[in-house]
Amino acid sequence: MSPEISTRALLHALVEGSGDRDLSLGDLLDQFQERAFGVFLLISVLPAFVPLPIGAGAISGPLVSLIGLQLLFQLEHPWVPRFLSKRELSRSSVTKFRDRTSRLLKWLEKVSRPRAEPVIDHPVAKTFTGLLLVLLGFLLALPLPATNYPFGLILLAYAIALIERDGRLMLIAWALGIAQLVVMGVFSGQIVSWVMALFH
Repeated sequence: MSPEISTRALLHALVEGSGDRDLSLGDLLDQFQERAFGVFLLISVLPAFVPLPIGAGAISGPLVSLIGLQLLFQLEHPWVPRFLSKRELSRSSVTKFRDRTSRLLKWLEKVSRPRAEPVIDHPVAKTFTGLLLVLLGFLLALPLPATNYPFGLILLAYAIALIERDGRLMLIAWALGIAQLVVMGVFSGQIVSWVMALFH
């Protein structure tokens, strides 16, 4: 079993670091088992909340889709490319993320707890979660204006549901994800225009 840990406690541990060095992503995921996908997703959405010189979606989007694909294929533990596995997590980025989301995380921590766990663990449920993450990650990777925060908040709900093993929160995350996909579908014509403009 993975160690019991809340999302805020996890972020606090990352800020404090491990001894004299920061934890690498691989080190962090190795500490968890069934919660590892949630931890990986949480780290993947950090750029959506931290200003970067390049598009945050270009970093977060492919990682979110990678996680989704692994859930689709029913992997028991996340596979991470070696160059990412060895990469140390930036304490400053984690600190900024923690500070920006502290009120939301505090509230979610109060209402989240392990429950309705088949929504987290059942193969069909994992497949559906994976499919939604693949689609949301793809859309997040597109250079669309004003989408980082909406996508980031929705994906944060997925991450917390996986970490806290909260099936009810996952159901809410599913609903939010579907709603976001519908909204993006309605504006798909404009999205295509933005994408085509990139190649002109």
